[in-house]
Parts: sequence; C-alpha cells; structure tokens
Amino acid sequence: MKKYITSLKKTKCVGAMALTTLLYSCEDDKNNLSNFSPPEIAKTEQVQFFLTTPNGASLISEQDSNITPLTENSNLTISVDESEDQRRQTMDGFGFTLTGGSARLLNSMSASSRAAILDELFSSGGEAIDVSYIRVSIGSSDLDDRVFSYNDLPAGQTDENLNGFSIAPDMTHLVPVLKEILEIKPDLKILATPWSAPAWMKTNGSTIGGELRREFHQTYANFFVRYIQAMDAQGITIDAMSIQNEPENPFNNPSMLMSAGQQADFIKNNLGPAFVDAGISTKIIAFDHNPDNPNYPIEVLNDPEAKQFIDGSAFHLYAGQISNLSVVRDAHPDRNIYFTEQWVEAPGNLGEDLRWHTRELMVGAIRNWSKTVLQWNLAADPNVRPFTPGGCEACLGALTIDGNNVVRNSAYYIIAQVSRFVPSGSVRIESSFDSNLPNVAFLTPTGDVVVLVLNNTDVETSFNINLQREPITTTLPAGATGTYVWKQPTL
Repeated sequence: MKKYITSLKKTKCVGAMALTTLLYSCEDDKNNLSNFSPPEIAKTEQVQFFLTTPNGASLISEQDSNITPLTENSNLTISVDESEDQRRQTMDGFGFTLTGGSARLLNSMSASSRAAILDELFSSGGEAIDVSYIRVSIGSSDLDDRVFSYNDLPAGQTDENLNGFSIAPDMTHLVPVLKEILEIKPDLKILATPWSAPAWMKTNGSTIGGELRREFHQTYANFFVRYIQAMDAQGITIDAMSIQNEPENPFNNPSMLMSAGQQADFIKNNLGPAFVDAGISTKIIAFDHNPDNPNYPIEVLNDPEAKQFIDGSAFHLYAGQISNLSVVRDAHPDRNIYFTEQWVEAPGNLGEDLRWHTRELMVGAIRNWSKTVLQWNLAADPNVRPFTPGGCEACLGALTIDGNNVVRNSAYYIIAQVSRFVPSGSVRIESSFDSNLPNVAFLTPTGDVVVLVLNNTDVETSFNINLQREPITTTLPAGATGTYVWKQPTL
C-alpha cells in the first residue's frame, strides 16, 4: 500500500515557560510558518500521553516520562491549530462491525462476562474504550454461521408483497446484544449494510453474485423500509444504511453486484422515495467498497435526482489509495465520507497491524475527510469462526472469544487508541504532516485537544508538538503510536 504523504520541512522552535505565561515563537528555515500568539490563560493542565508499542509492552498505557515543555531544538515539529477556521469534519465515531457471528459469541458468554466486556467496549471513563459507532448486516454477512435473508423462499417462488418478511433470524443473538449495548450507550450510531438481496430477487437466483432484477427494485426498497421499521420496533435506531456491501465483488457468500448506474437508479426511483413516503430519516450511503474506483461514487452522486437522497459515500481499503477519498470529497464537498471496513488477517501481528492501520486508516482516512473508522470485525472464536461457506476464513476479530475468555487483538488497540479519547461529535482540526510522523488532531466536545501520532520509522524519534495551549517535546519508540491529550484549560 502506498504511503499517504504530505511534506513538511523541519522547523526550529524556541519556547520558554515563565510562571503563568507561555512565551513562544517558531521560525521555519524554509517555509516561514506563522507564529502562534501567546495564550491568554492563567493555567495549563498537564498533557497526558498514552503509548502503544509494537511489541505490546505498552498498550494504551499512560506515560510519566518522554514528554517535556518545549525548549530550543532542531526536532521536526507538528503544528496544531484549533482556531475556528481550521476545523474540518465532525466525527461520527469509531468502532467495529457487530456481525451475526460476533453477536452469537457474545450471547453465548455468561451474563456477567458479557456485561463486563460490553461495558469495557461501549462505556466511557477509566480504561473503557468508548466505541461510538458500529456496523451490522441486513441479513447475513459472510461472518455468520449460515447464509440467510429476512425473506427466504424455495427456488421458483416470489413474494412481491413481502408477506413472509421477518427479522426473526436476528432475534436470537443480534437484537438481544444490541439492546444490551444500547443500555450502556444510548447514543450509539448504527450503520446497516446488506450483503445480498434475497436470492429470489436476483438474476442468478443465488446468494453469491448476480444482480438485483429490475422488476424487484420497488420490492427491495420496501424490504429496507420494513427492516428499519422492524428494528425501530425493537428500540434500535438505524442511523445510516449503505446500499450494498462491496457492489463490485461477486465472490463472497453472500454477495451481489450493483453498478453505479443501477445504484443511482435504485436510489432515485425506489429507495429514496420509499424512505420519504414512510417518514424514515435513516441516512442513505452510496458505494461501500474500495477507493481504487472513485469514479463509482462520483457517478452515483453526479445524478442530481439520486444525490438529493444520499448523505455520502463509504469505503474499504483492500485496493486503491486512501487519498482517493479526497478525490470523491472534492467532487462533491457537500456530501460526507465514511470508512466502514478493514480486516486484520489472522493470526495478526501487532507491530505490522498497528503501523499500517494507524497510518492508512486512523490517520489517512480521517485526514481524507472520513467521519468514521470501523474495523472488521468485532469478534471471532479461536478458530476464526464463524463464517459462511465461501466466507472469510482468516478474518481476525478485534476480540477472540472462547467461552467466557476474551483475548484483545490488534484491531481492538488500533481503534481504542483513538476511540477512548475522541468521542462522537469531536471535530478534526488542522495539523502539519510528515510521512515519518503521520498524525491527526481533534477538538472534543468538552474542549480537549487530542493528537494521535505514529512513529512510522524504525528508530526511536523525538519531535515537538506545537499547540498554543502548551507546546511539548516528546519521544516515540519505533513503530509506536502515541495519543496526546491537552485537557480544556482551567481558568
């Protein structure tokens, strides 16, 4: 995967702390960067620093060393600007896909063990990781123990009026687990995605590949209306729905092909009007596939009749470059960007996974306008199951669940390094970029500034973070990630 690179020249900085006032200036040898004016505050809180190392010796652990007030040095400087004109997208959140298989494993735990891990995942404060966004499948994904839809019929039969529609397959595991999660985090955002229409609606009559038959477009739109209403009846609000998981991938079981033209036609003529008629406010999201083909979502959004119903586009990164998210955003800056899926291949390697996923997703996707980062998937068993026949056989869960025992894997720490400190409603703010120290910065709803930095080199590296509140010098081990938190100043 090519690195996401923006250049930044090294900056010489001089700073001095004098009682209650910070005097600070910064001179750039080549770029003449603007100086920050002195902050008008009586006191600054100590900066908190949470470290994850590639060998796992430190896992989001708060550090008492390797962070000092900035003094004169020749380190590279990351400059962070929290002023109002440097604020970018509002974050919807970070999390995982709660597959049917994940729900089954969670629901098979004892009540007390399940409550403990769900509290760790979805509550805030302490060492809970405050997951704020999840994705669920409409019908089965390829990480269920079987393939199903909510209206399965024998070959040759149809049900245009959806008389047999039922979310009963989700009532055993998924819905009960979702209800427990929502008791912990009532404002959790949920994205729902289909892997396939019911086989009888498709051109090949199969759960694998094929396309949606044109005569069933309205039936399928009504199918989604029924799904959202059925989940709402269970007290589960679906915040957003993408039209089709990986619409250019006909190989998974289940899967379904859908061209950009077909997607635009379905949205403008069927799904959008059906949502309006039913009074449904669930956001409609296009694409949900790799950024190697940014023309797909652009083509969908170029149709003004379809665009009026679409909130934005979603992406994975199994092919293409993360910077192409900005290509789509630049083409339609009035529509949102979401990053909704990326797997960690079993058995996992914390050092390699931490570096690639942090650089490309936690930094790269967000700097390219994404409002979410979701890992695939939440949980699997020690044999990386369940999966459907033809489903993913090596998708490592963020958690490995074996009875009541839980092992936390790479994806857990990749998400937690940010989700624990950056709640839903936080805003990305501008920060300078260097390929050796990829970083992204946020302003939280409570006024904290949070900066995530990856040491994308093979040597320990010292650098500065120039934030007006309190500039610092810090050090990260090779391949490590650091989250730096400036609490809202106390006057």
